[in-house]
Amino acid sequence: MNVLNIHTREINKPKGEILNLFATLSQKDDKMWPWEKWPPMKFKNGLTINSEGGHGPIRYIVVDYNPEEFVEFEFQKPNGFNGRHKFEIVTLSESKTEIKHTIKMKTKGLGTLAWVFAIRWLHDALLEDAFDKIENQLCNIQKKSEWNPWVKSLRRLLAA
Repeated sequence: MNVLNIHTREINKPKGEILNLFATLSQKDDKMWPWEKWPPMKFKNGLTINSEGGHGPIRYIVVDYNPEEFVEFEFQKPNGFNGRHKFEIVTLSESKTEIKHTIKMKTKGLGTLAWVFAIRWLHDALLEDAFDKIENQLCNIQKKSEWNPWVKSLRRLLAA
């Protein structure tokens, strides 16, 4: 199955302010990844090319990284996930920046079933939580995306 999953959010702050948070991705003081609610993102050699890691059961390797623009990962697990995902920080204007996360992959076998019935839903909720975390640190708001009943059920099931 071909998968193209894109999340974007515009934040009314200059790119430099968001890059300060982006620089902490996968570090102990991660200000971008919602480790408070989800398994933390970790890499054996930090955020460097060819470093292996991931979060929870999702494993990947860093294949490209420009600290001023993006980081791209290639899936290693789960089996049946063949492709990449990428975080991008894009200037829209002097005072507006877009955060973008894209998954582009082909799934097969059990990977397709896992994506359709569980991982996609959990992934979408995780990304919205990440974007909330970023925006809440930079703006005078406190966003909290609501998890749908399926995500709540999956989390209860996986916690058991």
